[in-house]
Amino acid sequence: MSLASILPEESTFSDFKNQCLSTENWLSKYNSQGMQVWMEVPTDKSKRRGPKVHKIKCKITIKDVSAVTMYDVIHDSEYRKTWDAAMVESFDIARVSACADLGYYSWHCPNPIKNRDVVTLRSWRVTDDEYIIINFSVKHPKFPPRSDMVRAVSIITGYYIKPTGPSSCIFIYLSQADPKGSLPKWLVNKASEVLAPRMLRYVLQAGQKYPEWKEQNSPEQKPWLFPEQCTLPKMDPAELAIQRGDSLENVDESSKQDANPQE
Repeated sequence: MSLASILPEESTFSDFKNQCLSTENWLSKYNSQGMQVWMEVPTDKSKRRGPKVHKIKCKITIKDVSAVTMYDVIHDSEYRKTWDAAMVESFDIARVSACADLGYYSWHCPNPIKNRDVVTLRSWRVTDDEYIIINFSVKHPKFPPRSDMVRAVSIITGYYIKPTGPSSCIFIYLSQADPKGSLPKWLVNKASEVLAPRMLRYVLQAGQKYPEWKEQNSPEQKPWLFPEQCTLPKMDPAELAIQRGDSLENVDESSKQDANPQE
């Protein structure tokens, strides 16, 4: 990203795509029923030690939902309210450019862990044969960390969707996110291996049901495809700053430090 703007450049999208499609330095964790999960293996041996939140990648081969439908599902915040059981609250804050917006999302965590939230800048790029959506955490002066939530950090999270036919596609989710708090990193990494594939199955089911739902719910309204439909207030990207994890307070959640990773 350019120092002059927080908005991703073309090279950011290209790098994200390369990570999604790369097989080097990725350790397979799961491969079954058309779904694969990998954890990144750091190339620098000095980075293999110490508390680091791993980068996780999930790929699912979809045979009955088109790429554009899956792309719509990821964007459609109204539809998300019908299928995302983990969500506490989600809303769009502002439009930053024709292909970028600012949003808030919070989600449930099992007791006694506090619920998490993020404020992210989401950007997207569409070409004739692929769809890319990426987001990362930012600081917004009107949406500081809340006392009833732990502010998590999306270092980089996104989706790469490529058509394989008129009603089929490859769907890849890649994320490096730090839930903050005082959860041990081994627990965060282990939970990611379990939760990411589960989330992808929910997204797939949402994709299968989306056309019928959308037909009954403002079928022509898709501001992510038609920017002129967007009614969000415009915001200058210069007002935003990247949210660094080390600037956030670590909330004590020591009661979960010895938790079973199966939980």
